[in-house]
Amino acid sequence: MTPAPSYAVVVPTVGRTRLAALLASVRQAAAVGPAPEEVVVVDDRPVPRRGPNPPLDLGPDPVPGVRVLRSAGRGPAAARNAGWRSVRTEWVAFLDDDVVVPPLWADALAQDLAAAGPDVGGVQGRIRVPLPGHRPPTDLERNTAGLERARWATADMAYRRAALQAVHGFDERFPRAYREDADLALRVRAAGWDLERGVRTVEHPVRPAGGLASLRAQAGNADDALLRALHGPAWRTRTEAGPGRLPWHVATVAAGLTALGAGVTAAALTDRDPHTTRVVAALAGAAWAGLTARFVHERLAPGPRPGDEGHAAEVRRMIVTSVLIPVAAVAHRVRGAWRWRQGLGRTVPPWPLPVRAVLFDRDGTLVRDVPYNGDPDAVEPLPGARRVLDGFRADGLFVGVVSNQSGIGRGMLTGAQVDAVDRRIRRLLGRFDTWQRCPHAPEQGCSCRKPEPGLVLRAADDLGVLPAECLVVGDIGSDVGAAVAAGARTVLVPTEVTRTEELTRAPAVAATLDEVVTLL
Repeated sequence: MTPAPSYAVVVPTVGRTRLAALLASVRQAAAVGPAPEEVVVVDDRPVPRRGPNPPLDLGPDPVPGVRVLRSAGRGPAAARNAGWRSVRTEWVAFLDDDVVVPPLWADALAQDLAAAGPDVGGVQGRIRVPLPGHRPPTDLERNTAGLERARWATADMAYRRAALQAVHGFDERFPRAYREDADLALRVRAAGWDLERGVRTVEHPVRPAGGLASLRAQAGNADDALLRALHGPAWRTRTEAGPGRLPWHVATVAAGLTALGAGVTAAALTDRDPHTTRVVAALAGAAWAGLTARFVHERLAPGPRPGDEGHAAEVRRMIVTSVLIPVAAVAHRVRGAWRWRQGLGRTVPPWPLPVRAVLFDRDGTLVRDVPYNGDPDAVEPLPGARRVLDGFRADGLFVGVVSNQSGIGRGMLTGAQVDAVDRRIRRLLGRFDTWQRCPHAPEQGCSCRKPEPGLVLRAADDLGVLPAECLVVGDIGSDVGAAVAAGARTVLVPTEVTRTEELTRAPAVAATLDEVVTLL
């Protein structure tokens, strides 16, 4: 009997209360069908200014093998990248943190993956959104139900890890849970892989979102601008996204601005007849009112009827948001177009972004590892370190150091002693563009000690580059973990202290520092 393909489950989360229910349902499904090799929960809550995030609620009996990573609030695309880059299974099943899988999900997933031919890079699950049976659905409920027709939605999408590697995963310039999955699907297909729809299902409940949820959702228009810049004006056809309402919103805003401008002009005319301007203002105002009324009607007509629970509140919501949505949609689209078309010129670089900065671990990578070294005279650069650094500098790349120095937090070293050692390293190895260190002991629970992403994120911010434009070079798993969590690329250069499992998990391994150059 052919064994089921190996898979891991990756769940990005911002700490929603439904996470525990999802993990409980995965545990139940794994008891019936083939279990995942591991479940990776990626905590994408922003890093607090002081101390770590409060622990996630994984439920009273979490899935065996569950592992939590941090991605520091960089968005679901970055969180999913951190998750899949940390596993070594043939397949990666992405689930949203607010879905629930049925008891036979793992068995159905195994069937989907086993049926996938060698050219299949991804298999989508079927999403079911439970809607109320006692009344027509609200606007929010209908929008959520649209996931049932969505293509390649990562609420339940399994990708072959080789396909993810081929396109370097999700484009982390998409900051929201919107369009990042469509962009990935287009790039996977362009790389020669097929995408299929499987037989498994998940349930995606409608989560409470507040009265202005539809207004906040208009921020996705900026992501539409990025998708257009990357994939051309036919992106909606290629992603099967449908025509969208932006042209209607543009017409509504144009009519409103015309009416307002003409009205102000008419009021200011004192030396000639403002009749024509008033006519223009009236016609434009009527057009705005008509377009807005049509929008309100389109959103209210399929919804709750008079006498239904929540009808009055839905009417108020639809009137207020229908007035505001066209303005918000156009403003966000203009903002996105400016950023991705004019702000960066008319060419948006494809994903992955080129490396602009190389960040090195200090001890065991650039210099011989002397535990808790506070003596500058004990500094000994490793073979090739100066040559490799000078080569990167000559190529115009930033170079920096990201180093754990827990000896300070443990009381074994002073900050001044570590400063003296760092100065000695600079004298021997040359100029560094950024130098970041964590002085905390492990028990202090900081967000900068590797494998937490803080040092890498601080270095990227200091250099004015994106984390995705950084390469982290280190000799142990915590260096790799920090890079993965921060969204940087990483190369492991093993030493005698590198553990076998760290070698196995590393995305890339170089035998020497000189070999790192060939892996850029």
